[in-house]
Amino acid sequence: MQAQPAGPGTTVVSRESSDNLSSGVSWGAILAGAAAAAALSFILLILGMGLGLSSVSPYEYNNGGALGTAAIVWIAFTQLAAAGIGGYMAGRLRAKWAGVQSDEVHFRDTAHGLLAWAVATLVTVAVLAGGMRAVIGGAIDTAGAAAPAVTAGVAAAGANNDGGTNYFSDMVLRSPNGTPATDAERAEINRILLADLANGKINADDRNYLAQTIAKRTGLTQAEAEQRVDLIYAQAKQAAADVKAKAKAAAEEARKAAAHSALWMFVALLLGAFVASLLATVGGRHRDHARVYVRTTI
Repeated sequence: MQAQPAGPGTTVVSRESSDNLSSGVSWGAILAGAAAAAALSFILLILGMGLGLSSVSPYEYNNGGALGTAAIVWIAFTQLAAAGIGGYMAGRLRAKWAGVQSDEVHFRDTAHGLLAWAVATLVTVAVLAGGMRAVIGGAIDTAGAAAPAVTAGVAAAGANNDGGTNYFSDMVLRSPNGTPATDAERAEINRILLADLANGKINADDRNYLAQTIAKRTGLTQAEAEQRVDLIYAQAKQAAADVKAKAKAAAEEARKAAAHSALWMFVALLLGAFVASLLATVGGRHRDHARVYVRTTI
């Protein structure tokens, strides 16, 4: 309250509007709009998954797959519908501000819609447990999952696995009379090949031992057995390199897919924020211009 002299013996007292002295945030309206937006978003995502239009959401990890056109459209529609309803409700249900300039009302309504969208997004992320981490770490997880595949590929390097046997150990232990190798013999050969493949070259002692094993089982000379060892090792090394290259290509493809998906999720969420803010102003105008009918009885 401020007193201003207006003349001899008189004082004019100006009183600011109480709306300008209180908070311009109606949290009840914001939380109501956020609850409606979060519930509708969840319902539409479930519907999209049921219809096969979308196997991912803006809040969940998409298993490294890029979003298809139908998924992008459905996620955008979900965000627009849910954010629009939530923003409109936040604007329509907020307290009416009397004596506040129209520009300030417009700003407050926009802020209410944005806050309703933000709360709804945070609630949905929390309910769906860690979606942001999944989106950001999608490529890292996929690359990490590819690492065991590289190790397994080196162990089985392009092999045809049959009953737990390994292709290259079978080649080493193959005999002309068809005598099968034991699991212990296969395991020993596998360990030797794995160690030499990891070192990038075959150890001289390992080469000599493998040649002796081949000569003993096949009747070949030591020189012929060493030639077979060199051939088998070269094939195993090339197969391991091929598997590693495929794993790297798969990890790179997953990284690109994760980046593509994250980009479209960002666009969808940004559209949701804009629509929520816009429709909050519409709801606020409808709230301010709503007519109240008083029923009188005679």
